[in-house]
Amino acid sequence: MKGFWKKLPRPFFCLAPMEDITDAAFRELLAEQKKKPDVFYTEFTSADGLVLAPEEGRRSLMKKLAFVEGERPIVAQFFTAVPEYMEKTAALAQELGFDGVDINMGCPDRAVEKGGCGAVLIKNPALARELVRVAKRGALHLPVSVKTRIGYSKDELETWLPELLAEEPAAIAIHARTRAEMSDVPAQWGTILKAVVIRNKLASETLIIGNGDVHSLEEGREYMKETGCDGIMIGRAAIANPWLWSEKEPTREERLAMLVRHAELAEKHEGHLIGGVRKHLSKYATGLRAAKELRVKISSAETLKDVVACVDALQ
Repeated sequence: MKGFWKKLPRPFFCLAPMEDITDAAFRELLAEQKKKPDVFYTEFTSADGLVLAPEEGRRSLMKKLAFVEGERPIVAQFFTAVPEYMEKTAALAQELGFDGVDINMGCPDRAVEKGGCGAVLIKNPALARELVRVAKRGALHLPVSVKTRIGYSKDELETWLPELLAEEPAAIAIHARTRAEMSDVPAQWGTILKAVVIRNKLASETLIIGNGDVHSLEEGREYMKETGCDGIMIGRAAIANPWLWSEKEPTREERLAMLVRHAELAEKHEGHLIGGVRKHLSKYATGLRAAKELRVKISSAETLKDVVACVDALQ
C-alpha cells in the first residue's frame, strides 16, 4: 500500500515531525501559505497514552492529531513498543481521516527509550518489524512509513535497513546521524546514498527520504541529486519560517504579521500560548530591529493580546 506516496511530485519535501514545533497551530499556518510542504507530519504522539490514558489525558493527546484539509497529505506519527497499541492507534488514524501512519524509530529521548520506543528499536529489529506489520493491519487502507536513524551507536544501515525494507513500508525517512550523535555532529549524507544503494540492491519499492541539516529547498535538491533519494525532510530550518517553501525572503512587515497570525492560531488551538509556541514566536524576530527586546517580551506573553501589544510597541 503506497497510497499518496506514489502520487507525489519529484522532488518532494516533507515537514519533519518535531515535538512542540509541528503542532496543529504551526501546521495550519503552513497550510495557509501559497507554497507549503508536499507532506505534513504531526508531532510524535504516544500510542500508549492514546490507548491507556484517562479521558483528560487522551483529550490532550488528541489535540496533536487535529488538522485542516489544507495540510493534506498528512501523516500521523506514533511511538510505542506495544504492537497492540500500535495497531489500535493506526486504526484510529484511519478513522480520523489521516493519509498515512508513521512509526517513530529515531527519537533519542531517554524517557521514550526507557519504554522501548524511539531509537532504541534499532536494537530490536524483530519488534520494529512487528510494529510495521500491525500498523498495516490497523490502518488497512493507509500507507505505513518509518522515521529512523542510520544506527544506534554506529552506522548500522547494512543490517538495520534491510530489516525494515523486508516489511515493505511505503517510505523510510532516515536522519543521517546515529542515536549517539544526536544532532551534535553534521549529518552524514553519504549514508543516505548508501541507503539508496541498499534499497536498490534489494529491489525494494520503498521510498527513501533524507533528513538532517537541510537549510533550504535548493540545498535539498542538491542532496537528492547527490544521493538519489526520493525526497527530503526538513526540520529545524522550518521553525518560524513559513517562507521556506516559497523560497522568498520576508519583509519586516511580513515577519510581524506572521508572528501575530501564528499566535492567533496557537490561541485558537490551545486557548493560551504554551512554551513551545513562545519559542516559535520569538524566532520571527530574527534580523529585526529591537529583536532582543521583542524576544524578551514574547517569552512571557500568555495571550494573543500580549503578542499584539509587543508588535504594536515596535511600530
